[in-house]
Amino acid sequence: MATVNRPRAYTILVGTAAAVIVAAGIGAAAWLVAPAFLAWVIVVVIAPVGHRLRAAGLPPWLATAVLVVLVYGVVVVMAGVVVLSAARLATVLPQYAAEAEGLRRGLGTLLSTYGIGPEQVREVLANLDVGKIAGYIAVLLASVAGLATNLVFLLSLLLFISIETSGADARFAVLVADRPLLGAALGRFTAGVRRYLVVTTIFGLLFGLIDTIALWFMGIPLAVTWGLLAFITNYIPYVGFWLAVLPPAVLALLVGGPRLLVVVVVLYLVVNFVLTSLVQPHFVGDAVGLSITVTFLALVFWGWLLGPVGAVLAVPLTLLVKAILVDSDPRAGWAAALLGSPPPEPEPT
Repeated sequence: MATVNRPRAYTILVGTAAAVIVAAGIGAAAWLVAPAFLAWVIVVVIAPVGHRLRAAGLPPWLATAVLVVLVYGVVVVMAGVVVLSAARLATVLPQYAAEAEGLRRGLGTLLSTYGIGPEQVREVLANLDVGKIAGYIAVLLASVAGLATNLVFLLSLLLFISIETSGADARFAVLVADRPLLGAALGRFTAGVRRYLVVTTIFGLLFGLIDTIALWFMGIPLAVTWGLLAFITNYIPYVGFWLAVLPPAVLALLVGGPRLLVVVVVLYLVVNFVLTSLVQPHFVGDAVGLSITVTFLALVFWGWLLGPVGAVLAVPLTLLVKAILVDSDPRAGWAAALLGSPPPEPEPT
């Protein structure tokens, strides 16, 4: 049968239409896709523990039970930290109502000196009420743990996926034998995601520990809570940093005024820059293989499509799509070059 050579514009239009349809379907089924992929990623990261336990001689049922306990512990701790942070912030902020009122009056006086009318000043100050700020931040933090409403469904998925990890190697061997390129791409994806999440977890712990100690010395209330929040939001590229710095910055403004606010923000900026820009890339290496622009666009896209969970899983989701559509196709080298990080410049001789 003779092959039909279609115009490139036709292929692009059909491919774009298919992508839009698939994205619409994923968005409609976000309640299922988000927890399913989150459960799968968590089990993929922790699965080597089960393999090592079985290799050490533990019975398969005991190794699976240990794996399930670890997986459940990770989910419960992460969800609990975010919810606790929102609840404690909403409790502490009203205690600084007098300080907040003083800041509001000072801001109103400052705005009046610059010629802003009294009506505009009242509108601005009305939006700076402590109760409203606490409500906004609580809603923002609770949205990060929005999957808690589907916690029973998520825990059930984690249980089933953890139990099936014992037969994953045999299934993957069949896939490699039948589709070697796709199997190799998925193998690289699994190793890359595992390394990325492990390194992100380690540096998130360092980030949270340093922030906790510094906030405690500066007298910021709930320093341990904000350190834990910094650890959790470290999984969200770019945006997670601002989610972590917002609550302690508000408290610093209420406790010590604008000067302490600037100190806290500068501290977070310096620690985040040193760890994520100078130290972490040397350990992560090419595990992600995505450019900064692609990572940011992926964060916006998956966050819009799947909500807060999509923002947390933006990098793994993008790597999965890249593995299936790009890495498994030898003709898609141009796409890999566009999506990947630029190669390092050669050292001068």
